[in-house]
Amino acid sequence: MGWPFKLHGGVAAGLGAVLLLLATLTWLPGALPLTDVRWLTAASFVSLFLAFASALVRLVLTGADKHAIWLAFRCLPGKVQMALGALALWGVVLTVFSTATEGNLQSAEVRDGRYVAFDTTPYARGTVEISQSRYQDVLESDQRAVLAIPGVLFLGAAYAVLAAGELRRADGAVVPSDVA
Repeated sequence: MGWPFKLHGGVAAGLGAVLLLLATLTWLPGALPLTDVRWLTAASFVSLFLAFASALVRLVLTGADKHAIWLAFRCLPGKVQMALGALALWGVVLTVFSTATEGNLQSAEVRDGRYVAFDTTPYARGTVEISQSRYQDVLESDQRAVLAIPGVLFLGAAYAVLAAGELRRADGAVVPSDVA
């Protein structure tokens, strides 16, 4: 596999791991210092789009089916498979737990000195006033989802680009029968 595939896959996996680590840190006690950082969310989504779109293009250009892609991933070193698998599992667990524990409140904000959040309860949707501690909980829950979901998608991009690189390496090693 060429170094561009390794670099692309490594950067995608690294960014995914960093986002999952930040999402995990939201469960620590105390206020999360990243709740007011809007540029982090924008930067993660822009870089996710670039990494994921280019990984899908690389995968489509191989012309392989799902089974061949899986077999190509299985040809990667065991440590790479284990690391991507463990990170992806942790990301899925984080995402499931964050959606299961966040309740019906989301999009917390401060309006006129009061803490409010959007309540998504069926037949009672609307903005409700909440306490400051509940406000912090809703902020951290929202931040956890905003960090965990792109983290998992970055890992998916790493899987796609590394499998595409392995397919390309395997295709380059095949010698056509009429050339010999």
